[in-house]
Amino acid sequence: MKAVRIGIIVFFILSAGHHSKLRAQLSEEQRFEITRNLDIFNSLFRELSLYYVDSIETEKIIRNNIAYMLRQLDPYTEYIPEENMQNFQFQTTGEYGGIGTVISMRDDKIIVVDPYENMPAASAGLIPGDEIVTIDGESMEGKSSSYASDRLKGQPHTNIKLKFRRTGEKKLREATIERKRIHINPVSYYGLLREGVGYIHLSGFTVNSARSVKEALLDLKNNHQITSLVIDLRNNGGGVIEECTDILNFFLPKGELLLSLKGKVKQMDRIYRAAQDPVEPDLPLVILVNENSASASEILSGTIQDLDRGIIVGTRTYGKGLVQSTRELPYNERLKMTTAKYYIPSGRSIQAIDYSDRDANGKTASIPDSLTTVYYTRHNRPVRDGGGILPDFVVEEENVPTMLYYLDANALFFDFVVKWRENHPNIAPPSEFVLTDTIYTSFKEFVQSKNFSYDRQSEKALESMKKIMEFEGYYDTASEEFRALENKLKPDLDRDLELHKKQIVKLLASEIMKQYYYAKGQLIYELREDAALDKALEVIQDKKLYRETLGNTAE
Repeated sequence: MKAVRIGIIVFFILSAGHHSKLRAQLSEEQRFEITRNLDIFNSLFRELSLYYVDSIETEKIIRNNIAYMLRQLDPYTEYIPEENMQNFQFQTTGEYGGIGTVISMRDDKIIVVDPYENMPAASAGLIPGDEIVTIDGESMEGKSSSYASDRLKGQPHTNIKLKFRRTGEKKLREATIERKRIHINPVSYYGLLREGVGYIHLSGFTVNSARSVKEALLDLKNNHQITSLVIDLRNNGGGVIEECTDILNFFLPKGELLLSLKGKVKQMDRIYRAAQDPVEPDLPLVILVNENSASASEILSGTIQDLDRGIIVGTRTYGKGLVQSTRELPYNERLKMTTAKYYIPSGRSIQAIDYSDRDANGKTASIPDSLTTVYYTRHNRPVRDGGGILPDFVVEEENVPTMLYYLDANALFFDFVVKWRENHPNIAPPSEFVLTDTIYTSFKEFVQSKNFSYDRQSEKALESMKKIMEFEGYYDTASEEFRALENKLKPDLDRDLELHKKQIVKLLASEIMKQYYYAKGQLIYELREDAALDKALEVIQDKKLYRETLGNTAE
């Protein structure tokens, strides 16, 4: 039955051109091509189903065909089956019914990874590293993390009984937890950076993000008397456009053009203007961005830049200038597809990749600077389209050695802190914590005990160079020098743990803060040593630099 449903869904996706509102916009030739190809597809699949020598996995084949078809368009157009609707709604709203924790599969065990602060799981005493053994009496042995997650979720105000094992303990612990409506506040943290300078960290643009930002802004204004503000959009992948435009309205005057959407279908066109009087029309503003700031983050930062309302600091943003909307499909399923491109007030699009322009192999590439167009901000500062938002002050992020990716991917930071916490129930708060040499030595010993190995790019490059030298006949004349270099680059875990100590200490301390003080504590700690934030503070506290950067010469 499910296979039949999938087939019907494919038919509805492919036959969207027959929708009455769109039919008039399709030419006779286009309608014929759609009908002809649907007939071919249906006939082909029927013949395969009847006569192919082996049984056909209908659902698998059709889902793969859907995925392939949508991949030819862009990465943001996707089919959402009914079983994934709950996750999709969580991405949009930031809400679900459950106990408020992230779990993962580790060594065939269901492990608590990240219990959210002030949510039922944390309130019941669950901490990172706890193994969930049973849920409502059902053993989780052999079960997947998605299976366990489905059972942890449920209607608010219903109870769930857990048995779990803490690291270092043999006896199981028990907890009865009341599910609640879990809402992840998109304002991860806000507070004072120093006297007069407020800070708001926004992790995403989910439903009610604007309300959360406004509450933080008013608290900073009324109770902390801020005279300037830093908004941190780093690693913010975007979300609901209306939440973004509402936040822009806090800083921009009523009637101001904020954003334009333009689609192939006229119904998708839209213009957003500030609808209300601003909360803070003159408050000096700096926005932090990085390469993972995308979509709504780029609308917010780009509009502020185009209107010379504030200064952007960080690295070039992701470059996603495409807008998605959802269309209903049969059987409670959805198609999320790109329906428009957006343009910020200067008239520019920040889309980095033209997905309609592919090479012979079907690959796309970023738009080169030579093909971008210059636009101008309100104060006549030049800005370019394509390739995201280029900050007014570029502060490159520190390169992360390959070794650190492998330490993280193997969960060695996580596992060490879980074990270390057994003997360290209390530590200093994020604003004061220092990772000592004693802690780092313990971490090194822990890593060395795990037979940790990692893929070194220098070793790969050296092997490739050797092959080229042999092919071109140079290896014999330079073999001695090559072997000397090879010896220097031999794997040495102890050496590399010392070589990259500074970066490892940062990530290890960050994991410690997360496990003891949740995401907010982790962020507070990381802000203590932050080059982009330091630059933001320098700019926002230098009135002359701030004014001149915006092209405003008036005193």
